[in-house]
Amino acid sequence: MGAIAGDGEDVWRPASLSHAQILPGGAPRVIARARTLAERFDTWREDVSGRLAAADLAPDLAEAIGSRRWFRGLGTLIGLSALALAFWPDFAPVEAAPAMTMTESARDEFRSQMIMPLALGADSGRRMGATERVVPLRAAPERPRIELLATLARGDSFTRMLQRAGVGTQDASRVADLVARSIALDAIEPGTQVDITLGRRPQPGAARPLDSLAFRARFDLELKIARDAAGNLSLTRKPIRVDETPLRIRGTVGSSLYRSMRAAGAPASAVQQYLKALSDQVDMDRAVRASDTFDMIVQYRRAATGERQAGQLLYAGIERAGEPTTQLMRWGKDGRFYEASGVGEQRNGLVAPVPGPVSSGFGMRRHPILGYRRMHSGMDFRAGYGTPIVAVADARVVSAGRAGGCGNAVRLDHGGGLATRYCHMSRMAVRAGQGVRRGQVIGYVGSTGLSTGPHLHYEMYRNGRAVNPASVRFVTRAQLSGEELRRFRSALANLKTVEPGAALEDLVPTASEAAAAEPLREIDRLDAARTVG
Repeated sequence: MGAIAGDGEDVWRPASLSHAQILPGGAPRVIARARTLAERFDTWREDVSGRLAAADLAPDLAEAIGSRRWFRGLGTLIGLSALALAFWPDFAPVEAAPAMTMTESARDEFRSQMIMPLALGADSGRRMGATERVVPLRAAPERPRIELLATLARGDSFTRMLQRAGVGTQDASRVADLVARSIALDAIEPGTQVDITLGRRPQPGAARPLDSLAFRARFDLELKIARDAAGNLSLTRKPIRVDETPLRIRGTVGSSLYRSMRAAGAPASAVQQYLKALSDQVDMDRAVRASDTFDMIVQYRRAATGERQAGQLLYAGIERAGEPTTQLMRWGKDGRFYEASGVGEQRNGLVAPVPGPVSSGFGMRRHPILGYRRMHSGMDFRAGYGTPIVAVADARVVSAGRAGGCGNAVRLDHGGGLATRYCHMSRMAVRAGQGVRRGQVIGYVGSTGLSTGPHLHYEMYRNGRAVNPASVRFVTRAQLSGEELRRFRSALANLKTVEPGAALEDLVPTASEAAAAEPLREIDRLDAARTVG
């Protein structure tokens, strides 16, 4: 504080001093002994403050630049800065919360207030009730033509599909008659898309007349129906050139046969057929190595218009060191796979009738209901109620119905004196005289007849005598001989001449197809002959 004299008075003003100009006191102050808690806290705070002041942890960096004290202060600054950066959560910008939650109702509200072009459908805008200012029109103009795309659904009829699209009853019936002359209506596959063009109504309230219609009736046939100048509908057939060279795919088995075949471009359905055919003949875990080569041939069709269609598997083979170890080809009207020798044989054992453990085996046992020991001429499989039961091999259904203590039972004849029976079914899925394939569902697990709970009692007979089903290792299905065997081997040799990947090349268009693909120029339209009358 400084004193300045003026007019006989002393005026005291505060003086500004720097930290370096403040001199420490000569003698330390003596603090009285603290008695209360507040006094003790003040004493402790005063002591800590003195110690921190003596340590001089944060000196002024604007003074004594370059001295030891200045460098010590710089180190303190760097350390505190590093500590702050270490505990910094993130350098990313902080995202602000949205102004409002976008719910479905909010989106509908925004949509009702926006404007969309007519070309995009113009389905926006709020639908409001008419007021007295709205004057109804006497007549509204209609589109002269309507072009639409109809799709034939599964279980639908061709005529009903046309009528739902807006085609009149008379025109729809006429179109169905014209199409039926080229292809059966029930042979048109579901999912077929039909391009329909409807003309102007002849009068208000009447159905629009059909101007034209076009669709792909088959892979190799396109049909077009158009109305001529006289008003009659006429059909035009457009055959499509199709190449049926099979698709052959070869590759190394690797760590996964399925993945290797899919990576080579094989269709998923063909891969599944390949694995199933191969597993019926060999043990996949032992007979197929990673270094082996898989060989498959699939039905394949290429249309001149660019479409491609893969069919069923024709050939499945495995080669080792350049030599074929397994060769299977589909043959006959039943579509079975036969070995190159002409023998159709199932070497990998019978499939299990149900996916459950065996609870009771073949042999003598104490009957759980009758209470005495008797021969158990079959195997019991533990399975839940309603579990599907499948045929263990290809067969013909001998009987399907009630069979005494066996309950609902199905008996199958597999040929060669071998037969099987499946008992205690809750429901049967086949009838007598029907042919079934290996793995086909023939019924469902139940507890009919003499049964303590849902399970499957499975029996096997050889020449009418009950045998242990676990003792049967394979079933000979068929064997080719004579002229049929020669035709089989000739077809197999011809099929293996197909080059891998040859079916993937595009078809070379013929002269007529190339000319039809070229657009018709206006000068060519003038030169074309005109129809008069």
